[in-house]
Amino acid sequence: MERSFFDRVYGLVSLIPAGRVASYGQIAAMLGHPRAARTVGWALASLSEEQAAVVPWHRVLNRAGAISLPDRFAALQQALLEAEGVQFNADGRVNMRRYGWQGLDAVTLHALDDTPDESGS
Repeated sequence: MERSFFDRVYGLVSLIPAGRVASYGQIAAMLGHPRAARTVGWALASLSEEQAAVVPWHRVLNRAGAISLPDRFAALQQALLEAEGVQFNADGRVNMRRYGWQGLDAVTLHALDDTPDESGS
């Protein structure tokens, strides 16, 4: 059974190492849907509390390296990133060249999509 786009987002975001960030558009493009940046955001916003404890949602920023969440979550996201060593400039942005994750190539991503999930499907 093919994994849903949301599940593929969660799997890919889970691979972003501590101290690195990616953009919503970058995640969408790696998954073969370069115009689905907002859908990546919706997927991350849909995480349950339990999922959010496992999926490092905080490592995904907008293309300018800024936090796009409402203020009540933005402080948490910034604190989590800073705890990993990611620095913000005076404008509240992260240097994407310095902290940006290069991601995975298409072959590796395809192999991950073909890996059975924990239920064995």
